[in-house]
Amino acid sequence: MQYPLTLKFKLWALAPQIFVTDSTGSLVLYVKQKLFKLKEQITVCADEAQTQQLYSISADRIIDFSARYHFRDRSGQELGSVKRKGMKSLWKAHYDIAAGQSEAPVMSIHEENPWVKVMDALFAEIPILGMFTGYLFNPTYLVTRSDGTVVMRFSKVPAFLSRIFTIKQVDQMTEDEQQMAVLSLLMMILLERHRG
Repeated sequence: MQYPLTLKFKLWALAPQIFVTDSTGSLVLYVKQKLFKLKEQITVCADEAQTQQLYSISADRIIDFSARYHFRDRSGQELGSVKRKGMKSLWKAHYDIAAGQSEAPVMSIHEENPWVKVMDALFAEIPILGMFTGYLFNPTYLVTRSDGTVVMRFSKVPAFLSRIFTIKQVDQMTEDEQQMAVLSLLMMILLERHRG
């Protein structure tokens, strides 16, 4: 993938949809979350017409705060999973990424500054000013290896109505690590999208 990647949510859609483009502006991933599912189910395709499914992401249990989300390729082989770190995520978003069928974390995603979400929530309640929080408070998330090395930075771009995010690679990563990190960030932002 050619970084930085740009993620844009489709504004007026019932089901959340994300367009992921690379640094050249080419569409590399199209993500669509299925509505009215008790168990979360997301398809990741190479095109908007959804003719070429690349990955699927599915929850291991019905509507649960700490569900594990498994990534599979088009053949059904499990690539890894991501799981919210329970109560720790209430204050500061924290997700653990595991490889393959293991549950041992190899990477994690955490919010760089939890005060951004607090300020966003406070300002969102102020009439008229609340409409502009998308310009003022933009969360940043860091993807780190288990040794603490930052490998990716995921940030919201200041915008009025649209939800635009960027993924920047900070350190060298294997193709498998990139795949797991990007799929984990996609799942995380679908869960955290109401912030910032």
